[in-house]
Amino acid sequence: MAAATQPVRESVQHAPGPALRQHVAWCTGYRLAGFAPALHRGLPSPWLTFIVTLDEPLAMAAHPDPAQPPGSFDVLVGGLHTAHAVISHDGAQSGIQVGVSPLAARALLSMPAGELAGIDVHGTDLFGGQAAALRERVRELRTWPERFAVLEAFLLDRIRAADERAGLSPEVRHAWDQLLRAGGNVTVAGLAAETGWSERHLRNRFRAETGLGPKEAGRVIRFDRARRLLRRRAGARQPLDLAGLAASAGYFDQAHMDRDFRLLAGCAPTTWLTEE
Repeated sequence: MAAATQPVRESVQHAPGPALRQHVAWCTGYRLAGFAPALHRGLPSPWLTFIVTLDEPLAMAAHPDPAQPPGSFDVLVGGLHTAHAVISHDGAQSGIQVGVSPLAARALLSMPAGELAGIDVHGTDLFGGQAAALRERVRELRTWPERFAVLEAFLLDRIRAADERAGLSPEVRHAWDQLLRAGGNVTVAGLAAETGWSERHLRNRFRAETGLGPKEAGRVIRFDRARRLLRRRAGARQPLDLAGLAASAGYFDQAHMDRDFRLLAGCAPTTWLTEE
């Protein structure tokens, strides 16, 4: 009698090279196989989502914008959002996901990230035939370092072909950098004072460039920090200490963090952790 096939679970982190670090926060290669069919929550984060799939398309059961119908994607680019998505798989899922700064959208995507707010777009709609060529090249390679190298080369070629600062104001860049540096805990009034703009003008320009207003971006950045801390503690088998974690992530209290989890993830922190 043949032995049962063992499930495959691969997750490989890759730090982008110096030339990309201003534009790309992280890269993750993943492959799951041999598991029961399941649903996975795609959570809000301060990074645009760029996914190149490997063995099977990405099946989006629900997008952050409920008006966008479900669909499958070979290459996906998603904008910033404040509601979770739902990804389905039949027991297998594989690809490379890249966290892209919204301020890099003009260079990499030839448009401001504001035009992608809350939606997911097929790679061919942004890159034309380059998207399919990139996916085929990545699928041909056998190791994660080779795949990451090809993906980095693709992104660098896009940057070299564009003026990365075209249309992006120093004020919006400063506001975004300050929000990231402070973990999302900066007031719009404080940002406006630093830029010399009115709060209304800052909100409008910031939203047009990133897809979120400064207050929404701060909430997503704070939430992203909290859920990463939660995952790290669980992975290290440390006490979760949700009240202490909330304080570390910049929340007023645990109830404040719980509200943001229900708003952005659609469930309580412990429920999300159990599902993950």
